[in-house]
Amino acid sequence: MSAEVINKEDGSRAPAGEKSKAATILKVSDLKIHFPIHKGLFRKRVGEVKAVNGVSFEIKQGETLGLVGESGCGKSTTGRAVLRLYDPTAGEVIFEDRDIAALSAEEMRATRPRMQMIFQDPQACLNPRMTVGSIIAEPLVEHTSLSGQQRREKVMELLEAVGLNADYVNRYPHEFSGGQRQRIGIARALALDPDFIVCDEPIAALDVSIQAQVVNLLEDLQRERGLTYLFISHDLSMVRHIADRVAVMYLGKIVELSTVEKLFDDPKHPYTQALLSAVPVANPEIEASRERVILTGDVPNPSNPPEGCVFCTRCPVAVKKCFTVPPVWRELNPDQFVACHLVE
Repeated sequence: MSAEVINKEDGSRAPAGEKSKAATILKVSDLKIHFPIHKGLFRKRVGEVKAVNGVSFEIKQGETLGLVGESGCGKSTTGRAVLRLYDPTAGEVIFEDRDIAALSAEEMRATRPRMQMIFQDPQACLNPRMTVGSIIAEPLVEHTSLSGQQRREKVMELLEAVGLNADYVNRYPHEFSGGQRQRIGIARALALDPDFIVCDEPIAALDVSIQAQVVNLLEDLQRERGLTYLFISHDLSMVRHIADRVAVMYLGKIVELSTVEKLFDDPKHPYTQALLSAVPVANPEIEASRERVILTGDVPNPSNPPEGCVFCTRCPVAVKKCFTVPPVWRELNPDQFVACHLVE
């Protein structure tokens, strides 16, 4: 985790422990993203996929919030909705005291430089017909009035900032490795000096040996530029390394949100416990004595989620109430929230 927070206005630095006292840069309230299901010749609407179904969280300036969960739980959809790449079905996304869900297209365009995204697949998100210099300069062309020479200098500065040789400016994406392509994507995200970046599984498509390099780069950039991250991943060990707090998501809902220390040392929700039990421990003696939580059954259809708790169909400790009454999202302890009937 970052050791300090940078104040972008005066360059002053604050210890990481003061992040909880920092101003809230993003607040998401009851966010819902429902995709319609159409069938038949006349494309009649017959239902909807509830990809995100009532998510709430906030992120402080200079903080990294990890968002974890299994594939299909709605992590990436949440990240894209936060940036208004998807229009929310309901709820609020307050970015620096403005509800971006309610902004017009022109107002949203003016806000976009402040919030950017690093995509999962570094090959698919780079135009193979454009040089690296053109890819990184594209945001500068769209949102600034810099001259051609100024843009070129900015591009070379960004390449060096992400650990690439400035001489690569005229090369094409296919000439780079996966890790280098991801660094190019990071440079593009930094081009407009944003305050907030959604990192959508930025290491999932990379070799294990390269993953640590990219995460360390993100940490260094956060420390130098005062960035705030929403870090989406299914790699719990990497989230433990980079995040300050972690939100655990299942079937379109956040079931637990806590500081990294509390979540990994004392997980409360049965789903969180199951996730953490699957993470191997380096110590052979501890690993041999650990009890694995094995989940049975499949994840329910997001177009028809359970009536009560979303996890009730696979929960090893579920009781009758869990199948009929949705649990209340509540603060169990300071900086520890959970949605479960059975947690005291």
